[in-house]
Amino acid sequence: MSLFEDSRYQYRDTFFVFFDKENRPEVDKIQACLAELGPKYEVTNVRNTDADFESITVMIPHDCSAMDIAYEDSEEVATQIEEVMQEFQTLTLVGDDSKKLVQIQSSTARFDIFHFEQVSISGEDEILDPGGLLLVMQKLCELVDGVGLDPQSQALL
Repeated sequence: MSLFEDSRYQYRDTFFVFFDKENRPEVDKIQACLAELGPKYEVTNVRNTDADFESITVMIPHDCSAMDIAYEDSEEVATQIEEVMQEFQTLTLVGDDSKKLVQIQSSTARFDIFHFEQVSISGEDEILDPGGLLLVMQKLCELVDGVGLDPQSQALL
């Protein structure tokens, strides 16, 4: 079940990891990569085509967050890359960010990371901690030699 269908979670934002589809990991490599983060990261709803990764859910209760992560390599990826390149034309990038933008431009696949906040049952305000999301994005970038993007802040990871 997707977190979009789970009333315990509220959708917050979408983040991306762009990479070459030749680096598409097998599902067991994704699971092993995420297992390195420790037992506080609960992996569920693993879906694959043959051995290739399709989607997964990661729950991070200590951060009051969760993620649905899905693989995409359709024409939509190329369209989004064009949009990203247009958005970044107005920014001055230096150092690694310039290299990361070039890498995004040549990407042929991406992970869509749908970030959710756990809804408080007690009525108390829980604080959504983005730390878990950033660690997951970093691990995925390392696994596929990719570049992470927070489109809201236009930050490259």
